[in-house]
Amino acid sequence: MHNEQRSARRSAGVGRTADLATNPFRVDRDRVASSPFFARLGGVTQVVSSTGSGLLVHNRLTHSLKVAQAARAIAERLTSRPELTAVLEKLGGCDPDVVEAAALAHDLGHPPFGHLGEQVLDRLARHRFGLPDGFEGNAQSYRIVTTTDVRGPKALGLDLTVAVRAAMLKYPWTRHEKLDLAIAPRGAAAPEDMPGTGSSKFSAYVTEINDLKQSREPFQGRIESWQQTVEASVMDTADDIAYAIHDLEDFHRVGVLQHATVAAELGTWQAQALDLAGLSDAELNAEIRMPGRSLETLRRRMHLKDSWVMNDEAFAHAVRKVSKELVDGLLAVPFDGSVEAEQAVAGFSARWTRRLVDAVGVIEEPTPRSGHVVLAVQQWHEVQVLKFVHRRFVLLRPDLALHQRGQARLLTSLVDALEQWVTDRTEADRLPRRLHDLVELAETEYAALARTEPSTLVGSAGELPVGPDAITRLARGRAVVDFVASLTDNQAAALLEALSGRTGQLWTDAFVL
Repeated sequence: MHNEQRSARRSAGVGRTADLATNPFRVDRDRVASSPFFARLGGVTQVVSSTGSGLLVHNRLTHSLKVAQAARAIAERLTSRPELTAVLEKLGGCDPDVVEAAALAHDLGHPPFGHLGEQVLDRLARHRFGLPDGFEGNAQSYRIVTTTDVRGPKALGLDLTVAVRAAMLKYPWTRHEKLDLAIAPRGAAAPEDMPGTGSSKFSAYVTEINDLKQSREPFQGRIESWQQTVEASVMDTADDIAYAIHDLEDFHRVGVLQHATVAAELGTWQAQALDLAGLSDAELNAEIRMPGRSLETLRRRMHLKDSWVMNDEAFAHAVRKVSKELVDGLLAVPFDGSVEAEQAVAGFSARWTRRLVDAVGVIEEPTPRSGHVVLAVQQWHEVQVLKFVHRRFVLLRPDLALHQRGQARLLTSLVDALEQWVTDRTEADRLPRRLHDLVELAETEYAALARTEPSTLVGSAGELPVGPDAITRLARGRAVVDFVASLTDNQAAALLEALSGRTGQLWTDAFVL
């Protein structure tokens, strides 16, 4: 297995160093920041592409930078509190450089067109190529830093320390790994619309399973096998904070987040909370398009999924807080690009970031639905309401769905075209070198797994024989998925144009990564 080629440097784990000149975690951070996979995030959609919105919006690069900023701030606050020193050390440590490096790396694997691209590639990986673990952005990020990036000293991954690799594992299991728990950790259950497909979220493919185990070894006996490290939990919390705040900024700027509709939803729920709580689920669904009903649906879902923290009083207070800060504050005046408008956005972002970062604490024995690092109860509810506003009034818009359906067709057509190319024997010598190398890498990986762990290559129905033809098919599929996932939005569109014969452009930078 490729894990045998890792250098001794990667054994750096829970031990921490004060020598800034030789700090291996700062080396890790710099390697991530210097990676071409990190640079490409500037051309990858966060929610909508800049070309789609016509205005400056966050992309995966700016999002990652803000997650790293928030994550480091959280880590520094936690490590500055003397009462937390013993518990942090017991759980494996909380180094700000480890947290920052993991935060910078956490989205390296996101494909073109954001989460929409992730869903399309997962469907194609499973159904077109028969890859049992499909595609997942977190697992792709881990595959990049351990395997497909070539900027490390061994030209196989980035040669990061175990501490940073463990801190990247938001969901420290593979897709079909069995977790013997009464309550499934967040992300470990199958999607509601795809029963039997394994965990909806996971952080490693079977090709990287040995690397996952190695990165977790220093934490054995400190945390549960399914639990995030403290540093991963900090990164995950910072990701939630950035997502809750900065995407709202974008859609206020673009003019999508309208004062009237958000005010009606939050205001109606506050005025009719008792009446809405008395509706049956059927009655609520029948009225779902009326103001206040979607927020009541969220309240009920939180009781079902997160009863360990859900509190109706805190929820009501969160709705009031968001209504005051967002509806009566930021959205009260449309964004017009003026100094006053920019200051209003900056003030909203700074206040909420400070409020949430300052509310982070550590619990020694968390529920499976939570990490060791958590927001205070009140702020946790506020994040849920902020994320609700984003989902209800942005992600569910029909015009965004129209735009995304076109992007889904683009990615599907691109995978089709690359699959035809990679299976064309007459063109074997003229494949893009990067795609050719990815096929060879995957063939080596799957051949090794077929010898040592063949069950990992068989789908849930057990229909796939693990023979040479199956290995070739899996390898080609994984290589095409790896290749497409490494493109920017514009590279994906340009490459499809070239493969479809609709452009006269001879050269494209889509081949060079």
